[in-house]
Formats: sequence, C-alpha cells, structure tokens
Amino acid sequence: MKNAFLLEMQSRGYLNQCTNLDRLDDICNKQKITAYIGFDCTASSLHVGSLLQIMIIKLMQKHGHRPIILLGGGTTLIGDPSGKDSTRKILTQKDIQKNIKSIKKVFSKILNMSNKKTKPIFVDNFNWLQKLNYIDFLRNVGSHFTINKMLTFDSVKLRLEREQSLSYMEFNYMILQAYDFYQLFKKNNCLLQIGGSDQWGNIVNGVELIRRMLQKEAYGLTTPLITLASGAKMGKSEKGAVWLNENLFSSYEYWQFWRNTDDRDIENFLKFFTEIKVSKIEELMRSEKNINNLKILLANEATKMLHGPLSAKKAESTAKKTFESGGFGKDLPEIKLKESHVTKGINILELLSSNNIMTSKSEARRAIKNRAIRINNLIISDEKKVLDITDFNNEKILKISFGKKKHYLIKII
Repeated sequence: MKNAFLLEMQSRGYLNQCTNLDRLDDICNKQKITAYIGFDCTASSLHVGSLLQIMIIKLMQKHGHRPIILLGGGTTLIGDPSGKDSTRKILTQKDIQKNIKSIKKVFSKILNMSNKKTKPIFVDNFNWLQKLNYIDFLRNVGSHFTINKMLTFDSVKLRLEREQSLSYMEFNYMILQAYDFYQLFKKNNCLLQIGGSDQWGNIVNGVELIRRMLQKEAYGLTTPLITLASGAKMGKSEKGAVWLNENLFSSYEYWQFWRNTDDRDIENFLKFFTEIKVSKIEELMRSEKNINNLKILLANEATKMLHGPLSAKKAESTAKKTFESGGFGKDLPEIKLKESHVTKGINILELLSSNNIMTSKSEARRAIKNRAIRINNLIISDEKKVLDITDFNNEKILKISFGKKKHYLIKII
C-alpha cells in the first residue's frame, strides 16, 4: 500500500478485510473520498464498543477524507441480527429520534466539525426507507438477492444453528443495509463503507448491489472485533456498559475504565484509542518500565478526547487522592441522601444494595465478610452496622470503598 490513510489504518490495527484493497489504495492516492459508517440507535448513547469506528472517522478527517455518519433511524426500527442471540426490543420512531439527538452530542465532542471539506455529513436512513413501495422494492432490489446466499451469512447462520428464532423482519435487515450503501453511493458519491468484521456480509451485499444496479464499483472495509486479553467483552465495566454520554457514565468513571486496562491490552489500546503516533507508542512500550504510567497515559488521552483536558486532569487528580493518599477525591461518583433519611439511620446492607454499589444485600453481605468494604478508609466487619450523621465529616460527606477500585462519595443534601 502507498496511501497514508490506509497505511495508518493498518499500522494502528484498524484494517481487517477489504473487498479490493489494491484498487482502493490506488483511488485514495488520486483523490479524497467519501466513506460511511453506520451506527445503531437503540440507546440514548453509544458505548465504548463503538469508539473504534469513531476513531476511524477521526482518522479519515486527518487525511482529508469526508465521512458520512449514518444514524439508522429506519433500520433501528427493524434491528440488526448480527452478533445477537435474540430479537431486539422494538422501539418507537419517537424514541429512536430522541436517541439520535442524544448520540450526536458525542460526535461533536470528538470530531472536527469546523473544516468544511471534512466535516461529517449526518444522514438518517429513515428518510429514504420510509418512502419505499414494497412491491417496487422487491422487484428492483430484492431480485438481486438469493436466499441461498443470505443463509450463508454469519448473522443468519449462527442463529439458525443455535435453533434461535430469526424473524422475517430481521432477515430483511441485510437488504436494507445494502440499499443504504446504494443510496449514499448514488446521492453522495460514497465509495466506501466501513464497519466491524461482523458486518462483512452486509457490506459485501451493498458492494454487489451497487455493481448490479449501477454498474459501478464500490468498496467495503472491515475492522477487527476487539477481544480483550481477559476474555471479557469490550465496552463492559463492573457497572455495565461504558457509555460515551457523560450523563450515563461520568468522566471519572470513564478515566478509571481506561486506567484499569489489562497489561496485555495496553499497546493495542494506545494504538486504537489515542492519536499518539504508532512509532512513539512502540518506543514507549520498549522504554517505559512501569506499565501503570502507560495506563495513566491511555486514561488521560482517551478522557481528554471525549470529555476535555480539564476533566482528564481532574480525574487523574481524584485517582491520586483516592488511591495514593486515601483521601476524598472530589470527582468520585456521588450518591446523594436526604438528611432526614440519614438522621433515622441506614443499615449498611441497605445503603450498598439500594444505590447500585452492590446488586443485592447478599452480595453486600459477602463483601463485608471478605473485608472488602471500607467507610472513610476503615474496614467494615459488621453487616448490622447502621450509618448515621456522626459517620459524616463536617461537609456532610463520607467515602465508601468496595475493594481497591470502586469508590463513592455519599453526600447529605
């Protein structure tokens, strides 16, 4: 390869499969292209599992290419079966549009929105899918797909092999995604679709549909699915999904998620989720003796990109106060309690289980038995302990810790 954009994709580990890499490399050397990535709108925020795709959009902008961000207002009404064991919950159009509005906030934080040549084009496929005439669509588009081939794609085959139901609605999803690519090629001269490796079949369908209907060449490219060294799924924390919207996952929790990266994943994550040059990362991996310094670097760079440099600095400061000096970092996740509630006294098991520090009283009881719960850095050994106003400091705050990594400020309001 000769093209700088594709070379950097390869060096960062973003490049998995491509329908015709040599030809795409040649085109990218001669002109700036338009490429699209689609995003699911089933929740009010994307989670960190979508961050790799956003980093690729950022990389496209860096190299002067124009990204199209497709927010699937139409296809989310159907649900993508790829990688799913069961049918997704069906959302209303109103809920989906609300999600789209919320999701857009993340892109405006991470991407360059000021350069007219590379500013993302946002599209919603509901705008063309809602106008489809079913009979015309079957004749003009459906005729280019064979059931034989559709049954070979992993999104369908795996569900059938497990004898899990696949609705006719979901079965149509790959045709609709192919039609999206066709629409964007025709209207926006979009030459390339990028997606995760589980989207390979859907992407190839789009490339073939454009070839059959327009006699033109389009290209598809996939990124590898991220598998963690620990075997855990990317994007999950002890609290659940690592959301990108701050109202669902605070900047401190986000910083802490990256700080807790497995030693074995640190090099890949620095390449995937920061803009540090690959050569610099490789040099750091050779020269830095303390892996924790690299984890802090990763946490700072990732948090700075999403939440800004001030939030990253505050999160690092809070972590130092909390973990190194045993203090009260002011940026810790907060739980607020009414003074009247505290005055009456709160059983420790009730406090832990009712505020999502623990999932249940039995889990809280086990944690206390294992000496994993501390209040203001003192181990709690009595599951019958009742917290009252005397446990709080003059600022009406106390700190609860579960193990070494989970810390919360309890505030009286």
